[in-house]
Amino acid sequence: MEEHKRLNRELVAAGKLFDYYQDTMLIPNGNTARWDFLDFKGAAAVVAVKEDGKLLMVRQYRNAIERETLEIPAGALNSKEEPTEIAARRELEEETGYQCGELEMLASIYPGAAFSNEKIDIYLAGNLKKGVQHLDEDEMINVESYTLEELKQMIYDCRLQDAKTICGIMTYASKYGL
Repeated sequence: MEEHKRLNRELVAAGKLFDYYQDTMLIPNGNTARWDFLDFKGAAAVVAVKEDGKLLMVRQYRNAIERETLEIPAGALNSKEEPTEIAARRELEEETGYQCGELEMLASIYPGAAFSNEKIDIYLAGNLKKGVQHLDEDEMINVESYTLEELKQMIYDCRLQDAKTICGIMTYASKYGL
């Protein structure tokens, strides 16, 4: 495959979660194109399994789709250099109030590779201990727990639509034959 070449990258806007750029690209056929690019720090997500086998989920409002979602706990890295394992532990505790003893990498995904470099590392957390939720002042999160079968049915019924959540739950189920 022939190479694409970036001729220019222009910052359009800097944001809290990502920076928005427009790239001018030389395409292998000789044409040029302008492509949007969102530059993220990265993120970590957690499939947290309680002693009873239920998975911890967070219900919260998502402005982009104008409704509440049910998701696995997740959040952005504090910097591009922050290890995702540290972020996973932090986000689990902040959003759910639980700390984990065990953390295992399940998957690493690029949810929007056509326009973004956002990478989400998804971990499996076990040996959970209840603590205290530490929400940001703009967060309203309800913590719920479900069986794996309930969550899989929600996926099949298109009631769970968050990509990292579906990927995390189904990878967990597949990896452990559940």
